[in-house]
Amino acid sequence: MKKVCLIIGAGAGIGGSVGSRFAREGYHAALCRRSDASGLQTLVDGIESEGGSASGHLLNAVEDDALENLITAVEEIGPIHTVLFNLGAQIGSRSLEATTLKNFELGWRMACLALFRVAKVVIPAMESRGGGTLLVTSATAAVRGNAGQHSHAAAMGGRRMLCQTLNAEYASRGIHVAHVIIDGAVDAPDTLGKMLGDEQFAALRQARGGDKDGLLLPEKIAETYFHLAHQHRSAWTHEADLRAHSDLAWWNHESG
Repeated sequence: MKKVCLIIGAGAGIGGSVGSRFAREGYHAALCRRSDASGLQTLVDGIESEGGSASGHLLNAVEDDALENLITAVEEIGPIHTVLFNLGAQIGSRSLEATTLKNFELGWRMACLALFRVAKVVIPAMESRGGGTLLVTSATAAVRGNAGQHSHAAAMGGRRMLCQTLNAEYASRGIHVAHVIIDGAVDAPDTLGKMLGDEQFAALRQARGGDKDGLLLPEKIAETYFHLAHQHRSAWTHEADLRAHSDLAWWNHESG
């Protein structure tokens, strides 16, 4: 059976690129996202057209038992060696007055509770097999809260601390947990593209994309993620900070 890389939050950016990278090395890429079955199938077809193995799964991560049932189903494909927890928790910039209790809780459910639920199921299985890797995509808000980011910053900060507690408990048992801060804008149509809209996203790509190095490229992020998943345990990275080469002051100001 092939080893599996399970990607929770597989869009046409980081998640899809990581799936392709692992599939090229013989993994089965289990790609999971909340919606857009057509876009998900496009990612699967792209991997398979290159000779890789992949499957697509739709789920709502905040629903009861959805994540747990997903992991059980994917384990039937093969042992899960690596999990990429790539769910966002951005509900938009909202003032304190405009942030309802439901809004605030939703960010926490996506960023913290969902990660905890995944860890509860997948880490014991990894430990029984002698090891495994949990990669967690995070954001600048995990280390700095800005105005209008009450839910997002609290949720991502909690995600970071959860990764640290998991490391403290399981690193000695062969489980590698890596918290990866994406400190900048990613050239991803499914996330930044939808947030900005087609016209503004195209203008941003022209101004800062490509060889201008103003946007983080998903395929390059995927290379880092693959490296993290295959580090020797004598020199594990537990937190990484990825950012584009050019000045990011504009993004930090706009995004929080």
